[in-house]
Amino acid sequence: MIPLWFIKIINLFALNHMSYLKAQIIELDSVDSTNNYAMRLIDGNTAQPGMTIVAGSQTGGKGQRGKAWADKPGESLLMSMIIAPVHTLNCQFLFNAAVAVAIANVLRKLHTGWDVAIKWPNDIIINDKKAGGILIENVLRGSTWAYSIIGFGLNVRQAGFSADLPFAISLKIASGLEFDMQALLQAICSEVIAATSVPLPENGQMQLYNSYLYRQGRLQAFTDGPDTWYATILNAMPDGTLQVQLEDGKIVNYTHGQVAWVYA
Repeated sequence: MIPLWFIKIINLFALNHMSYLKAQIIELDSVDSTNNYAMRLIDGNTAQPGMTIVAGSQTGGKGQRGKAWADKPGESLLMSMIIAPVHTLNCQFLFNAAVAVAIANVLRKLHTGWDVAIKWPNDIIINDKKAGGILIENVLRGSTWAYSIIGFGLNVRQAGFSADLPFAISLKIASGLEFDMQALLQAICSEVIAATSVPLPENGQMQLYNSYLYRQGRLQAFTDGPDTWYATILNAMPDGTLQVQLEDGKIVNYTHGQVAWVYA
């Protein structure tokens, strides 16, 4: 017999899912950052769960750890979704993993010839090059996880990149095809809502994430600034760390920002 508490939790997730699908999409020609816009809505108490902000261009797009996200108008899908998680605070990386897997699933179904992967913790890789990035900003009110802003930028229509971005790729470069931005937006929103509107079982969620983990089982170069070394990537962990094996056999976990990935 299924416990009553479990039925109540499932019903709550189902109600959230339905309300998210009906939420407003705000389309902007230009904005400093879709994440900033979403945060202003939250600060002004005008945000609604599931609300999505889409921009043709960003003047101050944000990447991980304060890095800028550069784009040309109309070439990238630039979006932020406002979610009101019903998960506990210790599920923050599981939530991150669910979002990344949802987006990777959309891209994998979009073109069967692509090798889609997730570079820890949240870059989207197609055919060994970066196609997009996720930036999740959480809003906590006391001990309550009030909102999560899921920012996502995806290179879609670029025919080429500057010489200082040798490891960037767009959907157009990867396929030779043009993709409809609105259809992409709808597919990603639907998949992300479905992924984050259900409980996040630790083992199952991390298994899905690690099935996409870029360069898993392979030797990868890392740096902390003065030093560079190699380690074999093992798994991402539920706490958000990356578990690797050093060349001397020692197994260690890296936190995001502790080390930097060296492209080769």
